[in-house]
Amino acid sequence: MSRLPETGSSKAYDPYDADRPLLMRCSCGQDHAAADHDRAVAAAASAPSLSTAAEELSHEFVEASLMKAIFPVDSVRRSFLKAVGANTARAAIASVLPVSALQAMAQDKGALEKKDLKIGFIPITCATPLIMAHPLGFYRQQGLNVEVVKTAGWALIRDKMLNKEYDATHFLSPMPLAISLGVGSTAVPMNVATIQNTNGQAITLANKHKDKRDPKMWKGFKFGVPFEFSMHNFLLRYYVAEHGLNPDTDIQIRVVPPPEMVANLRAGNIDGYLGPDPFNQRAVYDEIGFLHVLTKDLWNGHPCCAFGTSTEFIQKNPNTFAALYRSVLTAAAMARDAKNRELIAKVIAPQAYLNQPETVIAQVLTGRFADGLGGIKTVPDRADFDPMPWQSMAVWMLTQMKRWGYIKGEVNYRQVAEKVFLLTDAKKHMKELDQKVPDGAYPKFTIMGKVFDPAKPDDYVKSFPINKMA
Repeated sequence: MSRLPETGSSKAYDPYDADRPLLMRCSCGQDHAAADHDRAVAAAASAPSLSTAAEELSHEFVEASLMKAIFPVDSVRRSFLKAVGANTARAAIASVLPVSALQAMAQDKGALEKKDLKIGFIPITCATPLIMAHPLGFYRQQGLNVEVVKTAGWALIRDKMLNKEYDATHFLSPMPLAISLGVGSTAVPMNVATIQNTNGQAITLANKHKDKRDPKMWKGFKFGVPFEFSMHNFLLRYYVAEHGLNPDTDIQIRVVPPPEMVANLRAGNIDGYLGPDPFNQRAVYDEIGFLHVLTKDLWNGHPCCAFGTSTEFIQKNPNTFAALYRSVLTAAAMARDAKNRELIAKVIAPQAYLNQPETVIAQVLTGRFADGLGGIKTVPDRADFDPMPWQSMAVWMLTQMKRWGYIKGEVNYRQVAEKVFLLTDAKKHMKELDQKVPDGAYPKFTIMGKVFDPAKPDDYVKSFPINKMA
């Protein structure tokens, strides 16, 4: 934010006034309780003559939430505001925050069936939209009181969803397919509302293997992946198989929770991992590993994580689910814009969220990073946040589950994909938010030079010389 002189003055209340005592009880910046804020917004919204007041309150709340997320320390925030002035700060926030969209989507929506929600997440950059929606007030703007709960691993995420301890969650995108089919757990119908991120993974190797860049030299290597039903596992298997190695016999693949990957690499328990960021970049930052390949170079635009919930939750809480949809889609739109990435890195770095050095997260999100081999790379789409839950993505995941023996027998790929991946809902809510809505449902993809046609999934699986398909 550039420093500009502030012009004009006003005696009206200003939530950015740096000289006001910082004894604010409401996150909108005014001296009233949060409950009073909610009542004021509700009352204003219900009275046509006061609709402008409701919009102004909502606007102030979102702006103040963003300021507090960027500058959580009161003294630092006050110093910044004194330096640049309230108007300059407000203009800078407006340039990165879709305030008009937030206001529009909060208008005239159905009554929420449930307002107090718990959403699980794993502390990785893949969950950026879901996480940033919390400190930036996107959930609150929709009338939701959301607690985002940092969770140790994916098995725990699955179990807490099955036990209904979480209302919605950060998923690995193949997980709702596996749970819905009863593969690896009790069968419970789950749904993918949005893809949380595309790309955003890498194969990281220990520094001692800098002379083993050819995967054909990896026989006997031990690799970590975050979960069996993950794009990480499927892409690692695909990659080594394309280089002539059988992932079930020539290498070992172990489940390692993402926050433990760097420690296991440092200790020599694994030779490398195909993992989510920021832990690939963290290995470089800690000087214990290097980036062998970004997964975007295997499949540019591949899905990674997802946001979803149980089918039962959606059926019982349709308005609440729609509010969650709007919150996360708005966050994804903000995250997709490259100019917001450094700001977002600052917002999600703190202990309550990723608990990682801001510089590590910024390298991942901006795509300018050290590779651990002495180079500085510029890859703007190293991580992206396209929310479209394409049903052909689901079909590809199912082909890999079939290829490697996780599911056996006949699979109605299209039926499962359309039941679990809520593409129609995503398009509807994107349209409501005036976001660009792409056409189609089953686009083809190219993975390591080979075209995947979702209309011929079994032919695709049989085309690989290394597979477990009967």
